[in-house]
Amino acid sequence: MAKYIFKRLLLSIPVLFGITLITFAIIHITPGGPTAIQSNMNAKVSADSVAKLRALYDLDKPVQVQYLKWLGRMARLDFGESFNDNRPALDKILEKIPNTLLLNILSLFLIFIIAVPIGVYSAVKQNSVFDKIFSVSTLIGYSMPTFWLALLLMMYFGVYLHILPVSGMRSQDAGRFPLYLQIFDRLWHLALPVFVSAFGGLASISRYTRSSMLEVIRQDYIRTARAKGLPESRVIYKHALKNALLPIVTLLGLSLPGLIGGGFIFETIFSWPGMGRLGYEAAMNFDYTVIMGVVTFGAVLTLLGNIIADITYALVDPRIRY
Repeated sequence: MAKYIFKRLLLSIPVLFGITLITFAIIHITPGGPTAIQSNMNAKVSADSVAKLRALYDLDKPVQVQYLKWLGRMARLDFGESFNDNRPALDKILEKIPNTLLLNILSLFLIFIIAVPIGVYSAVKQNSVFDKIFSVSTLIGYSMPTFWLALLLMMYFGVYLHILPVSGMRSQDAGRFPLYLQIFDRLWHLALPVFVSAFGGLASISRYTRSSMLEVIRQDYIRTARAKGLPESRVIYKHALKNALLPIVTLLGLSLPGLIGGGFIFETIFSWPGMGRLGYEAAMNFDYTVIMGVVTFGAVLTLLGNIIADITYALVDPRIRY
């Protein structure tokens, strides 16, 4: 297993290199730039000043030279300084990563503990009233845009009912609360972002769980287990579910990129101080160093998520040996 993990980590290096190369190229062919924003916002900025700014940021050099210099700095974990406030880009990203991981981990946990039991029950009770309601619900879940759902929930629970907060990750005076109230306040602010982030995954994972369970419970070894007189709960949850979870583990690993990518939308809508919102603000301001840092960290988290999903195969199915 250790040898396999080491090989996967080595194979992830060229993938990460390709992601950063494509992102860097797209950023630099986009019209505008940090110096254009500064000059457009100030009519007194002369052409010489703009040229000096471009030289200061190395933007006057060819793109390939800029990328190689950035790659050399990245190898030393130096992503450069932000064009907006001259703070190190790495410091700004490290401040936001815990908030993004908290949101994504809770979303994955919610998806798993809700979607898998619903999918299993729907497969066991195939063609029942519950199964038909489940099929309609998953169709609605697939079809509904999550950003639109986020705005509806903000209007209903935040504006009309005043039950849940619609922005931020804590109340303004939360620092004066006792510890247990601070924890409750954080969970209170997490309610809407976590639900909206997990909504699309709930529909897809539960549907795939149902399909996988229907395929497994028709196998001969399940029929044999029932013929031996084993309890139905043991047949379903010990023999069938472990084999049905293999494609679900794959989907959970692949859902991590979607959660991180969706964080750009959800974190901006809910004003959640995470990596997605930081990346969105950097993109609006053409802050190249921060954008590249956010993309790099997002790619690393995605690659690690896929490796963890592959390792989980061996835990779910003992027949798999790497």
